[in-house]
Amino acid sequence: MPRRSMRFLATPCLVAALFTPVSLNAQAPTTAQSSRRPNVIIILADDMGFSDIGCYGGEIHTPALDQLAREGVRFTQFYNMARCCPTRASILTGLYPHQTGLGHMNQNHGRPGYEGELNDHCVTIAEALRQSGYRTGMVGKWHLCRLNIARAPGEQQKAMLAFENDTPISPSTDNWPTHRGFEEFWGTIPGVDSFYDPYGLVHNDEPIRPDRADFYYTDFITDHTIEMIDRYARDENPFFLYVAYTAPHWPMQARDEDIKRYSDTYKVGWDAIREERFSRLIELGMVKKEWGLSPRASAKSLNDGASAVGPWEDAKAKDWQAQRMAVYAGMIECMDRGVGRIAATLRKAGIDDNTLIVFLSDNGACQENVRPEWYDIPDRTRDGRKIHVGNRPEHAPGPETVYQSYGPAWANASNTPFRRFKHFTEEGGISAPCIVRWPAGRLEPGRIEKKHVGNVLDLMPTILAAAGAIYPKDYQGRPIPPAEGRNLLPVLRGTPSFDRGALCWEHEGNRAVRIGDWKLVAPHREPWRLYHMTEDRTELHDVAKDHLEKVAELKAAYEAWANRCGVQPWPIRQ
Repeated sequence: MPRRSMRFLATPCLVAALFTPVSLNAQAPTTAQSSRRPNVIIILADDMGFSDIGCYGGEIHTPALDQLAREGVRFTQFYNMARCCPTRASILTGLYPHQTGLGHMNQNHGRPGYEGELNDHCVTIAEALRQSGYRTGMVGKWHLCRLNIARAPGEQQKAMLAFENDTPISPSTDNWPTHRGFEEFWGTIPGVDSFYDPYGLVHNDEPIRPDRADFYYTDFITDHTIEMIDRYARDENPFFLYVAYTAPHWPMQARDEDIKRYSDTYKVGWDAIREERFSRLIELGMVKKEWGLSPRASAKSLNDGASAVGPWEDAKAKDWQAQRMAVYAGMIECMDRGVGRIAATLRKAGIDDNTLIVFLSDNGACQENVRPEWYDIPDRTRDGRKIHVGNRPEHAPGPETVYQSYGPAWANASNTPFRRFKHFTEEGGISAPCIVRWPAGRLEPGRIEKKHVGNVLDLMPTILAAAGAIYPKDYQGRPIPPAEGRNLLPVLRGTPSFDRGALCWEHEGNRAVRIGDWKLVAPHREPWRLYHMTEDRTELHDVAKDHLEKVAELKAAYEAWANRCGVQPWPIRQ
């Protein structure tokens, strides 16, 4: 059978960095960087819940992220845009997803704001910083352009995923990273792919494939990030890196050694894990005990045909259930190990103090139950082995030949203490762990920011302010809308901040607006509900009937935003 033309890549071998401790007090090496402007690294996790990592109350071993938190600032109220594509569009542009062409996902709905890829009415952080003299690189998941597989029928589609024809990944490369401000890109164009042999792997505009039997995508991302840091640190100009991991997005695939560390951890079940995390979050001061822990997800709240989440004591195939979460935890620990290697590389180069690092997740934990008919699920590997697709206990997750997710019960635990998941606009869908570290930026180490609200919209103006760069009014002759976010540097430094006004969300008809401590939220085709975030952030007590004027105020703010940003009723009609 014909196969897509690919060249082989040479992945840097950097395993030794894992075992070479770097003293924080060691003499810093001399670098070529003379500018006082900071280097900037955004590190993005994929489908990771609010409470998974250690510094947010989780039991998963994340020493590198915990150290970033000790040396930086943690937000308790930092929001994303509820799903992969919309969040990534807002991170890179400082605009709402609908303003960038990603009002839904990366399918073209034939309506303004829903073209399925970044439009030419926005500018990316990479484009703005590159104009200001920054080096720019990206490693990892792009997911901001249309794909051919979204339209490929039946077996032809599956053949492409198994490398059996020459169909290009996208109709065009015009919206790939190197055409949106990045000098270099190593990573995947699609939103989901194998961790062992991703079909969508590219270098710049050229498809590539692994050349190592032990290839694992998370380590590939780390390796090439380190290689870029080593190279850019020798340049006199500062750099911006966007590091978009795909962990812990399904398929649940991890190395045996990472899974084994959690072989017994989750046998206590999801109910015990939720209670333990809730207690730790209270001890950390990140949540309030009086909010209460949200109930288990109901069938109605799942809204995807999945069964309701029952108590652990009633769960079937408990060993398999525990294994799913063990694989998920192993994926996160591997990513954390990569973050540790990145931090060590910065220290070795003597540039860690003046490197602004932001770590966050693109949406809440994912409740989806993987199904074989989905367009982006392969049915066999490159060498012809059958892939077992679906959450069935006869196939244990972890290897290349199994495509599973960890399901709504464990996603409920990952989002402790909040309601719902990715895709929805309740707190479980839009609340992200967010850590910002920048020693030279006068941030108070270890501070937990509990008062102020942050959003992915804020990353563009915050980073540009730190870099002394300007958000352009036009780019390549095209007018650019003003950024929607706010500069968070005053918040990060603990100084008086701003009244940010309304924050709004819409995804597939799920909508929300927050002004101050009040949040109005409604799932698709359901009525508005009102919650007071200071008193009830777990959204257990709808007070809409008691505050009709507040409902009217927030609803009017939402409708004004929706009209301004081109939000269309769901489903989109061409």
